Amino acid sequence: MSVIRVVLADDQVLVRAGFRLLLDTEDGFEVVGEAGDGGQAVARAVELRPDVVVMDIRMPGVDGLEATRRIAAEAPDVKVLVLTTFDVDEYVFEALRGGASGFLLKDTEPVELLHALRVVAAGDALLAPRVTRRLIEEFAARPEHRRPEPGALAVLTVREREILALVAGGLSNEEIAAHLVISPATSRTHVSRVMTKLGARDRAQLVVLAYESGLVNPRRTR
Repeated sequence: MSVIRVVLADDQVLVRAGFRLLLDTEDGFEVVGEAGDGGQAVARAVELRPDVVVMDIRMPGVDGLEATRRIAAEAPDVKVLVLTTFDVDEYVFEALRGGASGFLLKDTEPVELLHALRVVAAGDALLAPRVTRRLIEEFAARPEHRRPEPGALAVLTVREREILALVAGGLSNEEIAAHLVISPATSRTHVSRVMTKLGARDRAQLVVLAYESGLVNPRRTR
């Protein structure tokens, strides 16, 4: 993969400095901009068109959730990796609904952040470490987060619904292929077709749609 261009959005200067130091010493990454609040993050995303914006949630003025929604609308080619802490976990599902392509706990290990950036930049799969997957399942199961649309998945075939459910379970294309005994290429084709039919920008949005439509019952996925 070519160099991954990153914008760092966090209101704490030391946090941004730490992320920049990590990325500057790692091959394959380039920090092309920084932002101290959500409004600046949107402006940097629109102006610089980075591959990924690393987005804090709690920032003054425009917060990370609203900034993520604006980036998804104004610069849909830019991926957003949201960082969250245990006291704001309720925002994780809302961030995904708003257009985030992945998320991490803010105290994650450096190697996990680097992996997350590569995954999100590639648009390959929703980053769902074990602990944060449980958080999504818990909050997605709450009534206020469910917006069932019985006919939302009518455009999908039976096989495509099966594919969608597996994506929502966190399986990669290769894992889906092994589960269904099909080739990885066929798995990728199915996933791409489901994304197109549902108007999803990436796999994270497919997970949201699977939960909201009622196709997946989060309490049964643990």
